[in-house]
Amino acid sequence: MGHYTRMKETFYITTTLPYVNAEPHIGFALEILQADALARYKRLTGHEVFFNTGTDEHGQKILEAAEKAGRDIQEYADYYAGEFGKLKDTLNLSYDAFIRTTSPEHVRAAQEMWQRCKHDIYKKEFEGLYCVGCERFLAQRDLIDGKCHIHQTEPQLIKENNWFFRFSKYEKALLEYLSDTKVIIPDWRREEAINFVKEGLEDFSISRDKKRLSWGIPVPGDDSQVMYVWFDALTSYISCLGWPDKGNFEKFWTEGHTLQMAGKDQVRFQSLMWQAMLTSAGIKKTDQVFYHGFINSEGQKMSKSIGNVISPYDLVKKYGTDATRYLLLRHVHSTEDTDVTWEKLDEWYNAHLANGLGNLTSRIMTLAAANLDKPAEIPEWENMEEYFALLEKYDFNAAMDYIWNKIGTLDLLIQDKKPWESKDKKVISDLAIRLYSIARMINPLMPETSAKIKALVKANKKPENLFPRLN
Repeated sequence: MGHYTRMKETFYITTTLPYVNAEPHIGFALEILQADALARYKRLTGHEVFFNTGTDEHGQKILEAAEKAGRDIQEYADYYAGEFGKLKDTLNLSYDAFIRTTSPEHVRAAQEMWQRCKHDIYKKEFEGLYCVGCERFLAQRDLIDGKCHIHQTEPQLIKENNWFFRFSKYEKALLEYLSDTKVIIPDWRREEAINFVKEGLEDFSISRDKKRLSWGIPVPGDDSQVMYVWFDALTSYISCLGWPDKGNFEKFWTEGHTLQMAGKDQVRFQSLMWQAMLTSAGIKKTDQVFYHGFINSEGQKMSKSIGNVISPYDLVKKYGTDATRYLLLRHVHSTEDTDVTWEKLDEWYNAHLANGLGNLTSRIMTLAAANLDKPAEIPEWENMEEYFALLEKYDFNAAMDYIWNKIGTLDLLIQDKKPWESKDKKVISDLAIRLYSIARMINPLMPETSAKIKALVKANKKPENLFPRLN
């Protein structure tokens, strides 16, 4: 990818684990592609990387979905875990682990986490408003007109005996953690986390009565309760590393740089609850959490009931894998909400891939194949620090824009030099070298296209159409 001089480190990256109560959607595809691009970039620049994803398979939401579908719950979870597993080939993902929260390794880790936090766990009777969609009890500040502000549904009033975690004990420790500007990207999400803490943290229930919800990990030492789905699922970020055994956990979590990717609605779970759990268990807190925005369609949040959900499988079927990676990494804002429609996707594809990179590759390599006696000589390395700096900030849009500016510059150079008239070998060779440089840069973002362009330049061959125009 170029000459790299920064310090090498072990780098751990994880997505959140999607619930297995529906097919994969475009929002999760965005998150896992951002994580994959970073993992590939880090590997290419000499870091040792552990990249994790998986599925969250317990909780009321999944139990209800399985019952509604009239299916055995484990079989239901297996089916949807398989649907998420298929994304690996469909989106060309390079993850190292796919953790399922129903796996024996994870169950063991979640129960160990409970034991290590036991000094902060107590039992009490509790009455509260529970949102199944959020899988949590809501405070008054979470309600608008008596409904959950995220799902617009009326929460259920539930009264039961539960185990609680002393969240309130960690206010000071969390404010100290959040005072480091590097722990959350973008910074306004860090401010959001600080405000949550300053409003006061309430101890939260970390178990459910088995009579009401049987689908969960048993609470150690209490057969009447199962673990609250979030307490169980958050532990997946370390169970995937084999924790409580040392090995990979020590290498990538304790000694490495840890990065979690999550949606903007996850701030209190990822940057507060999970960090308090880690502190309680005597484990290093996460180094960074990166929060992306939502993808909406025609001004509305995507939902199955509205019928405006876009599936990553449909995207790949229409545009291809690398084009899908391009569309989500460049045209969906890295941290803000973005409105996406099929019309916009078609427009971006034609303008920037078919008429952009595809057309440029075709023009340059047609000239090279016809006029050069041998392939252009590619330099061993080049300085890409400017480009790397954008990926270091997790600014995928800016990194893509940087590459497409290079593409635009190259188009202008061709217009200016008119090599089809001059047949100037030096000019044509220079164009091929610059095209190779673009292929180097897109490697972590569009790996297949990168490999194809590099192979064409090295073989001095005219290409087949990389991105056929949509009619």
